[in-house]
Amino acid sequence: MIQVLFFFFAALAVGAAINVLVQKHVLYCALSLIFMLTAVSVLFILLRADFLAVIQVIVYAGAIMVLFTFVIMLLNLPADEDGADRLRWLKFIGIPLGLFLLFLIISTLWNVEPPRAPSTQLVGSPQAIGTSLFSDYLLPFELTSLLILIALIGAVVFAKKDL
Repeated sequence: MIQVLFFFFAALAVGAAINVLVQKHVLYCALSLIFMLTAVSVLFILLRADFLAVIQVIVYAGAIMVLFTFVIMLLNLPADEDGADRLRWLKFIGIPLGLFLLFLIISTLWNVEPPRAPSTQLVGSPQAIGTSLFSDYLLPFELTSLLILIALIGAVVFAKKDL
């Protein structure tokens, strides 16, 4: 059962990633990217890497994608005229996908194992990841935040029409 779910969500992630490249409208690309990041988060859950799954949703699908959609809205790109006709098929798959998600949540909650005794090894714990991030990888962490800030400033400069 786990392998079937793994391959299903892996195929969804690959399909959403391809959809990011194929879409013509930028906002639909961003929504496909959010969908792909969520599918990757489910893959992390299936691999029992719960911390990575939560970080994937909070940081990437949450914060970074909010920043991307903010920049897209700030640029005020033209609307897609034939968007309503292309999204008509979503009405037919929404209910089955919602029921599948409900089944997945219920089956996950049903199969929760009792907590084990705490391990003395801290590899992979939030404390070990935070210590490593702010000691060994401080420079790449700060450079990434600087790169995102530069991209946001560049989007504001491009969006400003009075320059």
